Amino acid sequence: MTRQRVLVVDDEENVAHLVASVLRFDGFEVFVADNGMRALIAVAEHRPDLVVLDVMLGGSTDDDPDGFEVLRRLRAGGSGVPVVFLTARDAGPDRVAGLRAGADDYVVKPFSLEELLARVHAVLRRTAPGPQVRGSVLRVDDLELDEDSREVRKGDREITLTTTEFELLRLLMRNERVVLSKSTILERVWNYDFGGNANIVESYIGYLRKKVDTDEPKLIHTIRGAGYVLKAPRPAQRA
Repeated sequence: MTRQRVLVVDDEENVAHLVASVLRFDGFEVFVADNGMRALIAVAEHRPDLVVLDVMLGGSTDDDPDGFEVLRRLRAGGSGVPVVFLTARDAGPDRVAGLRAGADDYVVKPFSLEELLARVHAVLRRTAPGPQVRGSVLRVDDLELDEDSREVRKGDREITLTTTEFELLRLLMRNERVVLSKSTILERVWNYDFGGNANIVESYIGYLRKKVDTDEPKLIHTIRGAGYVLKAPRPAQRA
């Protein structure tokens, strides 16, 4: 059985060594990078299944990107590799900023190794295709999501989504015309509530709207005080 690959990115040698050792002991194939540029190269070379990425890397210059910039470049380059941020920044706004940047989870230093492993496994479960029925394609109006290939199309346009955006869209499409509350979305997509930071749901709904809901009539709707719903327009709305 092929082992899953994890890239650990941290410029603190002792932290990188500890995290890498624990992941290897848990059965992962692990690669390590000590700065942002090496991390970007390692993602291209090793194609990891997940990246544990320290936010507070060397700096913010083009040649020495911090964790936020590394993640931005990955997403801008079309990489949907799941990313778990590892950082000493524990303030609520910093957590939300990391998640809005496209991270899939956030672990604060100092951390327990058991928690880190639990988060890694939870993200991998959430983002892995897993065994599925072939030909499982969701369609709402001209929006199409293929659960096998993980491809998304809107009409003739192919759409690139991060793993979290994909899971959110899949949840909405599987529950067409069902209003989903923020707490339900947090539980189903993120597996827990991030300490009550439900605003992350609003952010990701916004990301989806910019990518898949740019034309009229809209598919994604906000139901004030209740949550969000995705539904095809009625014939009269297209008239």
